[in-house]
Amino acid sequence: MNRRQTLKLMAGAAAFATAAGSRALAQAPAGPFKLPPLGYPYEALEPNIDTATMRIHHDAHHAAYVNNLNGLAAKWPDLSKKPMEEILSNLSVVPGELRTGVRNNLGGHWNHTFFWELMTPGGAKAPTEEVNTAIRSVFSGVDQMKAVVKAAGLAQFGSGWAWLAAGKDKKLTVFSTANQDTPHIYAAAKPILAIDVWEHAYYLKYQSKRGDYIDAWWNTVNWDRVAANLRKATA
Repeated sequence: MNRRQTLKLMAGAAAFATAAGSRALAQAPAGPFKLPPLGYPYEALEPNIDTATMRIHHDAHHAAYVNNLNGLAAKWPDLSKKPMEEILSNLSVVPGELRTGVRNNLGGHWNHTFFWELMTPGGAKAPTEEVNTAIRSVFSGVDQMKAVVKAAGLAQFGSGWAWLAAGKDKKLTVFSTANQDTPHIYAAAKPILAIDVWEHAYYLKYQSKRGDYIDAWWNTVNWDRVAANLRKATA
C-alpha cells in the first residue's frame, strides 16, 4: 500500500468514526451521565491536534464511556449518587460484576472531562508564577518537567495516560497509568495535568510518533486551569 492509499484509508476511517459518533450521540440512552462540551470548536487546537481527531475523540470515544455509564447506573443507582472521585478512590464499593465496567468507563469519563479542560486555543505559552514555583521545587525548570512527563508517556506500554500530580507531600510527581485508570485508584496523588497517550488521541495526525504528539500537545495547555488544579491539590 502506497502513501496515497494509506492516507485515503485513514480519511475513510475518520469519516466512518465521525458518523458512528454522531449516531451514538443520537441514540444515547437517557441517564444521569452527560457528555460535557469541549468548550471550544473542534478545530481550535490546530495545527497541534487536528480537527478530525478532536471530533472523534470527543463525540465517539468519550461519548461511548458516558453511554456505558448510563447503562451501568441503571444496574447500580449509587453510581450516579456518589462523587466520581469517591468511587474511583474505593472501587471495592462497586458490585463485583460491575467493577471492571465502572473502573474503565467512569475512569474514562473522569479522565477525558479533566483532559478537555487542560487545553485551550490561544492560551498562555508558559506556566503561571505559582505553577512555575511548584515545578522548580522539584525539577530544574519547565523543560525538565516536560521531558520527564514525555518519558512517562513514551514508557507507557500500550494505552494510558501520563500525569503531573501533587503527591502526599504536596510536591509534584510524574507517573503513568494504564488504560483509563485514574490517579484516584492508587490514592497516591492529586492530578494537576495529564496527557492522553491512547492512540486515538494522536494517530490520525502523528501515526506512531507519540513523542511528536506529546511535544506538540504542550502548545495547547491551559496553564490557568493547571494553576487552579494545583491550588485544589495542595490546599
